[in-house]
Amino acid sequence: MERVGMDVLGPFPVTDSGNRYILVAMDYFTKWPEAFAVPDQSAATTAERLVEEMFTRFGAPAELHSDQGRNFESQLLAERLHRKGFPLVPLYCTELTFELPDNDKQCFYEDLEEGVRIDIDYQVIAGGNYDIDCFVTDPQNNVLYQEKKRQYDSFSHTTTSKGVYKVCFSNEFSTFTHKTVYLDFRAGEEAPLLPDMNRATALTQIESACLSIHEILKVVTDSQTWYRLREAQDRIRAEDLHERVSYWSIGETVIMSVVSIGQLLMLKSFFSEKTTNVAATT
Repeated sequence: MERVGMDVLGPFPVTDSGNRYILVAMDYFTKWPEAFAVPDQSAATTAERLVEEMFTRFGAPAELHSDQGRNFESQLLAERLHRKGFPLVPLYCTELTFELPDNDKQCFYEDLEEGVRIDIDYQVIAGGNYDIDCFVTDPQNNVLYQEKKRQYDSFSHTTTSKGVYKVCFSNEFSTFTHKTVYLDFRAGEEAPLLPDMNRATALTQIESACLSIHEILKVVTDSQTWYRLREAQDRIRAEDLHERVSYWSIGETVIMSVVSIGQLLMLKSFFSEKTTNVAATT
């Protein structure tokens, strides 16, 4: 396996075995899924279940990919896998999309060393006025970044101390509107494309071509991400407009039906009064 993605679902009602969550892992190439019942979301439980139930059967992957959950902190999980006899597997926590309810706040954590560069991009793709509050703090709870009611933004920073950095999104100013937020979190420098790129000699023609293709593919990936976000945003707007038009159409149909019935009853009353008057005269 080259790349395995993983996430945790739950919490669910506790089973007789004491399990409350479901750990899901899937190989990116073959799309082979694995699901395991686990009692908690800790890195120890995650590493143990992946090693005992999946990696011993299929081998360790070249890299792991997940969201920003504390149970998937890169250093902690990678070290636990390494202590169990597997090579040091890099864990990448890059991008995810999550829903943030009204009057709620959600935070993501990452344990980083000193001198690590972090890049954060976020965008609200659904809900209300497409705005959100965001702030980033260091291990000493110093605010590194804070913006209110932003539709999208980017933030870059080089860590000055070792510890857990926190990225929080708040929708507490909204009373009834849920928000859907896209988050892209990158920590550390990109690994060299070629193992000996930093050598003193010049690159060969093939190596230069590989680097050029790699940079072009990075631009293509960024463009595809931007188009996916725009597509998701436009689709949500279209679905919301369709829902409103449907309700409006139903309302208009009901009103027209009531008006039509009222007109029929009124016309009927006119003829009934005329008939009564003629009979009384006779």
